[in-house]
Amino acid sequence: MENSMQKIVPNLWYNGNAKEAVDFYVSVFPDAKVIATSYYPKSKEEGLADFQLNMAGRVLSIDFEIMWFRFVAINAGPEFTPNPSISFFITLDSKEEIDALWGKLSGGGNPLMTPGKYPFSEYYGWVQDKYNVSWQLILNNPTGDWRPKVIPSLLFTQDKNGKAEAAVTFYTFVFKNAKNGLLVRRTEDDPVAKAGTLMFGDFAIENTWIAAIDGGQGHEFTFNEGVSLLIACKGQDEIDYYWEKLTEDGGEESICGWLKDKYGVSWQVAPANMEELMKKPDAFKIMMQQKKIIIAEY
Repeated sequence: MENSMQKIVPNLWYNGNAKEAVDFYVSVFPDAKVIATSYYPKSKEEGLADFQLNMAGRVLSIDFEIMWFRFVAINAGPEFTPNPSISFFITLDSKEEIDALWGKLSGGGNPLMTPGKYPFSEYYGWVQDKYNVSWQLILNNPTGDWRPKVIPSLLFTQDKNGKAEAAVTFYTFVFKNAKNGLLVRRTEDDPVAKAGTLMFGDFAIENTWIAAIDGGQGHEFTFNEGVSLLIACKGQDEIDYYWEKLTEDGGEESICGWLKDKYGVSWQVAPANMEELMKKPDAFKIMMQQKKIIIAEY
């Protein structure tokens, strides 16, 4: 079952080693595969920007799947690094599967919560791999509500702590095809965060489930461009809509279709046929001059 119509696609930023990382994921995760690979132009004449000269002809991005959930690996420079503010729940059916995957992901990485029984799960572990991407491995609960095997998770830290529930409300308002799932608030203060903050929540936008958690103010990390969420838009009207809604009330425009919303989460708002557009003459030059993507300029 290939999820080729997935509208919300996490993009992971790598410092020149995207292919190595994707090859690693395909080798360790169940039901993982590469879908497509794109490449930087080979010269300035073909649209390569001055700051990209060291990437001429190299891998630009890799579309891949893990357990029927689509990701994009961006092969770029050291500008951004993924951190645990956006991680990915991976649901597995046995402790043995969790232990095996944990062992592979923790090699050269950073264990955040060792596998074991926790109040919220019979068996769970959290690890940041050697490429800085974070994975939460959790045992399937057959008596719980159905959820997909892979779920992006937003951890609201620092000045964004306490805003997870407001963010859920915001996202389910912005996206028309949306629904709420669980909302579990802290009933008392704990070492992580205050009473009333979101211990765990989840919601679906465009058929992609996303978790949201208030993580307290003690973490050194917060949202950045190391993990962004791509919205594959049907046309200019959709691009205009999401660009306006996600940048309002404190959001920030960037370039090449990138933006940050008022909670600091990075989004890419782009046409679903962006790969086709990038084959047109001077496409890279045009994109580098745009903030919001204007399809008619290609």
